[in-house]
Amino acid sequence: MRVVVVGGGVSGLAAAHRLLEADPALDLAVLESGPDVGGRLRTATVGGLELASGPDSFVARKPWAVDLCRELGLELTEPGARDALIWTERGLVPLPESALGIPTDLDEIARWPGLSRRGRVRALADLVRKARAPKADESIGSLVRRRMGDEVAERLTGPLLGGLFAGDVDRLSVDAAFPELARWERAFGSLIRGARAASRAAADAGPMFLRPGAGVGELPRALFERVGPPRVRLGTPVTSVERDGEAFVVRTARDALHAEAVVLATPAFVAAGLVQGIDASAAGNLVAIPYASTGVVHLVYPEDTAEALPEATGFVVPRGRAPMTAATFVSRKWPEAGFGTRAVVRCFVGAVGSEDVLDEADEDIVEAVSRHLAAFLPLPERATASSVIRWPRSMPQYEVGHLERVRAIEASMPGGIFVTGNAYQGVGVADAVRSAWVTAERVRAHLAGEPAGGDPGDARSRERAPSGSENVG
Repeated sequence: MRVVVVGGGVSGLAAAHRLLEADPALDLAVLESGPDVGGRLRTATVGGLELASGPDSFVARKPWAVDLCRELGLELTEPGARDALIWTERGLVPLPESALGIPTDLDEIARWPGLSRRGRVRALADLVRKARAPKADESIGSLVRRRMGDEVAERLTGPLLGGLFAGDVDRLSVDAAFPELARWERAFGSLIRGARAASRAAADAGPMFLRPGAGVGELPRALFERVGPPRVRLGTPVTSVERDGEAFVVRTARDALHAEAVVLATPAFVAAGLVQGIDASAAGNLVAIPYASTGVVHLVYPEDTAEALPEATGFVVPRGRAPMTAATFVSRKWPEAGFGTRAVVRCFVGAVGSEDVLDEADEDIVEAVSRHLAAFLPLPERATASSVIRWPRSMPQYEVGHLERVRAIEASMPGGIFVTGNAYQGVGVADAVRSAWVTAERVRAHLAGEPAGGDPGDARSRERAPSGSENVG
């Protein structure tokens, strides 16, 4: 039996790896349209340094990516700094102790400079407001505004949680993105009390983030070697997927591959085009998943600038306050001997509501973010080396009702075709690996004529942590 995996990102490669583990003799092909594997887990050479152009780590408290790296023999390292900052009108200030952007220390809430006096009082009202009876899905912004007020939603939770999806918290789904928030309200009658309980439970859980020693790009490279280069066809875009009785034909510009099962490890809008002729309903739901475009600006500064960066991983920015949405102090977070005494920074641009920034020329984007950095950090106004990497339609938006849409896709898709990736069950690297493993098990069951597994909504109910936090700060 043949399995064709469309897409050579982490999800596609991890699914292929799991399938071959179960059956090393399986006739399997991975078709990748680009010249290399890894999706957004790539690097750019800037100032002689190899810097991450996408996620720079993964959430360690979700076990899937950690387990996979160890299985592949990859040594893991943790950040050299842990604290994060937030942009305010007073400059960069430390983020308060929090869980999912919900502050946990009452004294800190009462004096945190990121909120006005009125905003602090409103935030503390969460402790006495009645919990709402369980209802249908709502947005993160709606829940946080209702419990803790507009300032917390816009100055703290929004920059953190919205930043993870490059999205708008007033449109992002609680149920799909951060169901803990709704559970905290139901179980504790308060987001603050729920966040405090979650923080206590995670106190001895180890580092929040990890990465392979040479960067996250090691993961797809190791998967590529394990799956086997002969099975992975680079530069092979798929043009269509068609029915062939109970099986399928996957067509490329050069040939047609007959398959008993097809795994679409592509963006949802690409999957929609491939299944349009097989299942119009699934295609309609796939193409309805919105995406945001983002970009990464690398800045390498001259020697003797490293000490200009605070001892922190980076900072996030409230919506619309600066040309960047967040920044990572790379030389603090992932120190390397090759950096010397140079400050190295990554700025994130784009996201829902600010995608027009990406239409500007590279030099204008670099100039804008550099000028804003120099305004509140003792950095030169110009870096010695820079680059701009654009990621069009790269971040799926889990808007209110997202899980219902995913369930409809799964229910409608004909047996033998499977979707996996960051559009469905989590946008982080760890979530991508878990999604691939769930999909591989469903493919195995299909080939064996066994009942399929549970729906993706069930799969999401396992251990949670910020699902896209590799992408910010």
